[in-house]
Amino acid sequence: MKKTLYSLMLDDNVMRLADLQAHRLGLTRSAYVNQVLANAVGYVTPAQRINSIFEAAEALLAPDQELVPFFTPNTGLMSMKSSLSYKYRPTVKYEVALSAEAGDTLGTLNVIFRTQSAELISLLTAFFRLWKGIEDRCFPGRIGYALYDGRLERSLRLPETDVTAEEIAEAITDYVSLFDHCLKAYLAGQMDEADVDGAYRAAIQAAKVKI
Repeated sequence: MKKTLYSLMLDDNVMRLADLQAHRLGLTRSAYVNQVLANAVGYVTPAQRINSIFEAAEALLAPDQELVPFFTPNTGLMSMKSSLSYKYRPTVKYEVALSAEAGDTLGTLNVIFRTQSAELISLLTAFFRLWKGIEDRCFPGRIGYALYDGRLERSLRLPETDVTAEEIAEAITDYVSLFDHCLKAYLAGQMDEADVDGAYRAAIQAAKVKI
């Protein structure tokens, strides 16, 4: 969203109270004034839409026992933690970052894990490569991937049609739940490569919004 510097004459007492409210909300002065003006004219800002997406995602995950969501408004970030079905039950964190700026992607999904086990690192790397290979075949050249030490980064595609915040939230939570389920089953030896491929294709075919 394009932004321009404006000069305004405002009452000192008004701005003092506005600054206090901005601090409570975790916003800068400019972001808070922008939000107030947007509300006044009936416009939903990209930042407000992101908050709506994460609030809807949090509500969708509330009954889930596998993924625990963490969301702080106005940060553009939401994380979901899950325990892997592997020996000492290490945790994996799924971090979703959505961008308020217009671009080629909706944002990114980071899969973050911390472990010193060489065996687990090898299994996780094998699964990540398997998952990327499946998505490359289903959506050639349309999904960005990067693998770092202890982190997998995947781009989130922009929906091909206009969708609501609730529909995007459902697409994100469904995708992360699918990834988490397949990862755990793969590590536990309950799913092999063909099983993961089949589960992914079935879920994507049924998905209303593909990200």
